[in-house]
Amino acid sequence: MRRIDQKERGATSGGGLYPRPLAVTSDVAADAGAAQPARTFPDIVIRSMTHLRGPNVWTYRPVIEAVVDIGALEDFPSNTLPGFYERLTAWLPGLIEHRCSVGRRGGFLMRLRDGTWPGHIMEHVALELQTQAGMKTGFGKARMTQEPGVYKVVIRTRDEVVGRLALESARDLIMAAINDRPYDLAPVMAKLSDLVDRRCLGPSTACIVDAAAERSIPALRLNEGNLVQLGQGAAQRRIWTAETDRTSAIAEGISRDKDLTKQLLGAAGVPVPAGETVETADEAWEAAESIGLPVVVKPSDGNHARGVSLNLKTEQEVRDAFVAAEKEGSEVIVERFIPGHEHRLLVVGGKVVAATRGEITRVSGDGKSSITELVRTQVNTDPRRGEEEQFPLDVVRMDDAVVLLELTRQGLTPDSVLQRGQSAVVQRTGNMANDVTHQVHPDNAELMGMAARVVGLDIAGIDLVVEDISKPMIAQGGAIVEVNAGPGLLMHLKPAVGRAQPVGDAIVNHLFPPGQSGRIPIVGLLGAGESSLAARLIASMLQLHGWQTALACRDGLFLGPRQLSKADARRYEDGERMLINRTVQAAVLETTPRQILTEGLPYDRCQVGVVMGLSAAGLEDLYVTEADTLPNVVRTQVDVVLSDGAAVLDADDAEVAALAEYSDGDLVFYALSPDNEVVVAHRAGKGRAVLARGDSIMLAKGADETPLINLSAAIFGSITSEPPHDVRPQVLAAVAAAWSLGVSPDLIRAALLRFGEAPHNLAVH
Repeated sequence: MRRIDQKERGATSGGGLYPRPLAVTSDVAADAGAAQPARTFPDIVIRSMTHLRGPNVWTYRPVIEAVVDIGALEDFPSNTLPGFYERLTAWLPGLIEHRCSVGRRGGFLMRLRDGTWPGHIMEHVALELQTQAGMKTGFGKARMTQEPGVYKVVIRTRDEVVGRLALESARDLIMAAINDRPYDLAPVMAKLSDLVDRRCLGPSTACIVDAAAERSIPALRLNEGNLVQLGQGAAQRRIWTAETDRTSAIAEGISRDKDLTKQLLGAAGVPVPAGETVETADEAWEAAESIGLPVVVKPSDGNHARGVSLNLKTEQEVRDAFVAAEKEGSEVIVERFIPGHEHRLLVVGGKVVAATRGEITRVSGDGKSSITELVRTQVNTDPRRGEEEQFPLDVVRMDDAVVLLELTRQGLTPDSVLQRGQSAVVQRTGNMANDVTHQVHPDNAELMGMAARVVGLDIAGIDLVVEDISKPMIAQGGAIVEVNAGPGLLMHLKPAVGRAQPVGDAIVNHLFPPGQSGRIPIVGLLGAGESSLAARLIASMLQLHGWQTALACRDGLFLGPRQLSKADARRYEDGERMLINRTVQAAVLETTPRQILTEGLPYDRCQVGVVMGLSAAGLEDLYVTEADTLPNVVRTQVDVVLSDGAAVLDADDAEVAALAEYSDGDLVFYALSPDNEVVVAHRAGKGRAVLARGDSIMLAKGADETPLINLSAAIFGSITSEPPHDVRPQVLAAVAAAWSLGVSPDLIRAALLRFGEAPHNLAVH
């Protein structure tokens, strides 16, 4: 994105809508501040908080914008508050990582020592609280309004609830530091961390979404869980963690039935261990005798290796393992034990993209600690282990039946004390820790791809046991023991040994091969007054072009020729609703400066951005009252234009025409006069323009002009029965937008004629 340096500069402050210096440099001011007696300040007031869900005046990404009143603190920058710096940094030492506008580590602390205001401090503290809670976001702004002591504080957040709490907590912490009050940070962080765990995307889903973002593929979360739409309209794909809309229900059902999976794999010539499904402990022992010891006992539909017992050699071990497995699944499987190392291979689109090798979990004795204590200090302190989804390894629980069985086989109990130098195995399965992706033999990779195809999974986590993954598994007597749908990705993202693998990239490339962006043509349109007519005209042209076109404008919500609603549809929800619809092949979405300021745009980028005028009328409550502040709002519509798209601008409005510098894409001007200076200069550089020459609309490219249609025809008198009576600017803007999208002049002409002939209420047909 070309100008992202101006729209998003990281967690910085200063300047902005109403610039002011944010550092006290005057010796007089500093001395006066130092001489101030200690006093208690009233709390900062948060007047409002607004969640901007799409591109906005601040950034391309969702933010929380808070209007805060710092009151008397306007006269007391940070360097005039005794002890404030020390108290704040003691509570939040991580603030040293904030670069701020200084541009280097510790930059914000420099600003804090030199003197800055609570709005700016609140921004950084809120960001740090989010970071400490596990949600890293680096963008923030603090801007003064024209009202003394009132600021707009903006922070990037991945969840509205988390962002709001972070801002409120930041205010409370800052006031405690200013007034030298105690502040218990621990419960605040616990609450924030819990919210992040419960409300934010899981790590597997997040890595896919992040990979999509790297390819500029838009993402939209469809529920409070991990169901995410990648792309828009008819070009979208959907994921649910590591499952996709290409993952069939039949294939998922097969993978859950481990016995059926083995049958299908075996029939296809893929090596699998012999086994039987059993219903009782007696049947389990009979199956073990028939198969031959040692055996494995496991649940038929378990996961994360829960309830799996390996290398069972006695009747009692088999019976105990049956009880443990029965608790985790609906049925129990007894199968031949395959010697070797446990491996998990991730297959995406028939290709192995990552592989990990498991390790046996052991504890070492010290002559005084019980095994339970050793597990707590030696195993569960591993930062990779935890109860939540973001941890690649589970906590070892000493009440787990499989763990207890493993200890019993060694003649031990959880209370046993191991002598110094003595070790014990506590867990044999489920500890995928070592990346071996680049060691996988091509023959093994081919077999894994075949196994995924036999089951029918586009993404599969395949468990196999083999001594050496770098050699053909068949020659070693290795076998596939499970094929899993929706596999976890954390083991590949956070291996204990080896390199993290770009599994998110692999999944995104599977869903969107090179050349596919997941995007549909979107026309974003912003006008000072009457722009809905232009929106309806554009929609009619795109529909005639052959695209099922969604239209959200002041006149309502339309899908092709159908009007879904007559209510004003210039809201975020309406635009989002259209982009979720899998039948939509193009969209025309009208917006206003107010929507940009209160909601953000419902799309991240657009193919065509149309700006038809500027007006700050009715925006006083949003602190937009000065003429020089409105272009900063309206430019958002131009900022979001894709590099292969175009900005369509009214050359007759000098302020609108000046927005051209913010477009990443092409420029198409429109004007009522062919002699417009902006148009003339643009055409001199071989640029495109749509203009009126007499009564005719002309398509101009460089020095060439092509007549499109005569506007004096009586048919255009019925194009609208409402003001404005001069519809030419609306028509010119619509023609320019459609032309920018590659709609042929013949189709544009036909759409205009058809639109003029239609009854007003059916004009989008």
